[in-house]
Amino acid sequence: MAEEYKKDLREKMVSFTKQKDEEYNKKLTELNHLQKQQEQQFEQQQKTREQAYEQQQKAREQAYEQKLAAEKKQLQTELEQSLHKRISTDFENKLQLLDTTVKDNEEKLKLARAKELDFLRKEEQMKLKEEEMELKIQRTLQEQRAELVEQIRKQELEKNNIKDTEHQLRVKELEKQLDDQKKLAEEMKRKAEQGSMQLQGEVQELILEELLRNAFPFDLITEVGKGVRGADCVHHIRNQFGQDCGKIIYESKRTKDFSMEWIEKLKKDMRSMGVDVAVIVTQAYPKGMDCFGEKDGVWICSFDEVKAVSYILRDGIVKLFSAAKSQENRGDKMHMLYDYLTSNEFSEQWKAIREGFMSMKLSIQRERDAMEKLWKAREKQLEKVMLNAAHIRGSIEGIAGTDSIQLSLTDDEEDDPLLLGL
Repeated sequence: MAEEYKKDLREKMVSFTKQKDEEYNKKLTELNHLQKQQEQQFEQQQKTREQAYEQQQKAREQAYEQKLAAEKKQLQTELEQSLHKRISTDFENKLQLLDTTVKDNEEKLKLARAKELDFLRKEEQMKLKEEEMELKIQRTLQEQRAELVEQIRKQELEKNNIKDTEHQLRVKELEKQLDDQKKLAEEMKRKAEQGSMQLQGEVQELILEELLRNAFPFDLITEVGKGVRGADCVHHIRNQFGQDCGKIIYESKRTKDFSMEWIEKLKKDMRSMGVDVAVIVTQAYPKGMDCFGEKDGVWICSFDEVKAVSYILRDGIVKLFSAAKSQENRGDKMHMLYDYLTSNEFSEQWKAIREGFMSMKLSIQRERDAMEKLWKAREKQLEKVMLNAAHIRGSIEGIAGTDSIQLSLTDDEEDDPLLLGL
């Protein structure tokens, strides 16, 4: 750039000198023309004084030429000085401009390197977070599997307990029947059989209520009294906040044949009591059914299936209640949530969480660096101790033999791991 600038200045200087020479030649021609006119006038007017005039004219010409030469020399020196000053100032300005550009490029390079380091740090942090998230997910899956196994084990244990209670109840019923048969013969036998059927139904109702109370300890299970029109028991469903979400009525039947009249009766009870779902617990299914299901708006299941069916129905009623509740004042809740998320309180809390996280991370990194430094120093000290101990042991064994003195640092003399490591 300096060479190009010098070349440009030289060209300008040459053009400028040419222009000045042309002006000088023009002035000189004008002066010569004027001189010729004066000579003619002098020749016409003073022909007699020609020789004296010529001598004076020569003197004047010499003086004039000397004056022109001095002016020309002075003009050239001034031009050279001005050109030199301009070249030097322009060169200094360009040097300063180059220095500033170099400094700017160095600062930009430093910023780019800092950004690259920041990006690499953030990338490393993201990798660590991904590994932590994967570890948490694996732990959560293991915990869920363990909970699922425990839940299945409890369900199997409850089924076995229910079967044991049914067996005990049957044994007691048979014993009671035998006692009644011995006391009252044929007549009392008929009454005993009739009472046995009623007792079986009452026993199943009690077991059903106890099963629901154990399965849902926070819900309310109420018994419908004898002589009162309605189902056997009512299940009042409550959520985790203690709010009433709905009702389920249960009708218990322990007969060999299923009657369609039970469905119509239970539907009437459902309308009169204002409940959401009705369930018939029976040993015999209607035609076309071999497992639990819905028929004419009423759920039908066996005693072994009642717990699973009650879980499903209860979960559906709670979800419907939550959905209906969530629609209440939905617009106001959305506005409140938006105001909270855009508030200064939320931003400050999040900043505090982020600052705490960063401080914890830096503290852990410092502790890790300090411990690694400490372990490295102790390792070097241990190597020094073991090396000196090995030297001493070799020297003593060379002098006194191997069976004279016990010099092992561990309990096992032959297989000392530290010495073998050395």
